[in-house]
Amino acid sequence: MKRIITIDGPAGSGKSTVSRMIAEVLHYFYLDTGAMYRAVALQAKREGVDYSHKDKLERLCKNIDLRFWSEEGQNKLSLGEEDITLAIRSPEMDMLSSKISAIKEVRAAMKTLQRKIGRRGRVVAEGRDMGTVVFPDADFKFFITATPEIRAERRLKERLSRGEAVTMDEVSRELKQRDQQDTQRDIAPLRPAEDAKVIDTTELNQDEVAELMLKEIKKGESNPNSWGRIL
Repeated sequence: MKRIITIDGPAGSGKSTVSRMIAEVLHYFYLDTGAMYRAVALQAKREGVDYSHKDKLERLCKNIDLRFWSEEGQNKLSLGEEDITLAIRSPEMDMLSSKISAIKEVRAAMKTLQRKIGRRGRVVAEGRDMGTVVFPDADFKFFITATPEIRAERRLKERLSRGEAVTMDEVSRELKQRDQQDTQRDIAPLRPAEDAKVIDTTELNQDEVAELMLKEIKKGESNPNSWGRIL
């Protein structure tokens, strides 16, 4: 029996960490779709492909060689033989991935690849349109969010831990721009699925959020008709 769990939400909501936790507890595959768009943005920049050249972007997406893997409990992503896990986690890739993800041809190519991965089953898919577009019939859907202030604090802490020289004002400004791009784009805008469980993580830590999700999953499994149909 295939199982899909989707976890969507804005930047800084904590969805990446919680998604990894849920996948680890359930022994599911963690699908970081945001990393996929960052990889496309990175490759497009390296090849000098302008975002207006949609046919070139489409070919790039169809030919890109991405591979998720794990090392010492850490999720990694390779582009060909190159480990790009850190290379895609820059502020530049954050903004470029948001722009490139608004392009129809890119989203179509990535959706095909994401659904191919989803067919294996037992997947926790994290992103911004997993429950609304990519896996609309997922078994369990979550949308997590938090106040802009808390999300900025979390993102600042994350970036400082990577050794970046950044201020709260810079992080807040970038998050506001990212939110605007993600929520106002014509294609697959960021929003909760109608049947998603919305969780405000403002006053919750990661363990508490994960616990809430696992309780909902357990409750849903005892009453499968209360969630989406099995894929």
